[in-house]
Amino acid sequence: MQKTKNKLAVFDIDGTIFRKNLHFELLEELSYVGIFPKKVRQELIKWYRFWLDNEGTYEDYRDRLVDLYEENIKGCKESDVMVAAKKVADFNAKRLYNYTRNMIGELSKTHVMIVISGSPIEIVKKYAELFNFDAFYGTVYEVDRDGVYTGRELFCPVHDKGLVVKQFMVEQNLTLHDSIGIGDTESDRKFLQLMDEPIAFNPDSKLKKIAEKNNWKIVVEKKDVIYEFCK
Repeated sequence: MQKTKNKLAVFDIDGTIFRKNLHFELLEELSYVGIFPKKVRQELIKWYRFWLDNEGTYEDYRDRLVDLYEENIKGCKESDVMVAAKKVADFNAKRLYNYTRNMIGELSKTHVMIVISGSPIEIVKKYAELFNFDAFYGTVYEVDRDGVYTGRELFCPVHDKGLVVKQFMVEQNLTLHDSIGIGDTESDRKFLQLMDEPIAFNPDSKLKKIAEKNNWKIVVEKKDVIYEFCK
């Protein structure tokens, strides 16, 4: 990390940088290569289709995704998951939103860059390394002395992304002056409200209401057009 930088930029990943969901892609790969049972992918696709067909909510699909991962990670080798994570990150390296891709390129010159995601730390780490982020946070699952997952969740930044940012600021001696943050769901609210310039990007209905109430910038990217609704 460059010590000359003292301004902070905070990014969510899924639906903000990456056009899809890294957790979904990792689970699908683990199932495809046989680390997870094939039926896990089939179950996930079923819930994904419920959401696409308006027969279920995104929250239902997201909750089932997390449950399926937690139910099947126990007994798996960390080394196998890391190989799968790198493959998924490399394959999806170019599947970015133009708006946030450009932000990363510009802000990396002047800001300390961190990403915070609810996806597993293994895939968050590999993805963050592709874009030279200074720090990254994802959900951590316990690994025993033999490098095997116990199935126990140790840390999930989604519970309070704001607290993660505050701790990082103290550790790195940063300030909020000229800070900027961007996210797409309500789980990003606690870190966005800390920023000098919070951006709600393709926000869900809950974050949209929060952004409108607080006069935050709202940005929508659809196909090759970017719409900015400024405060």
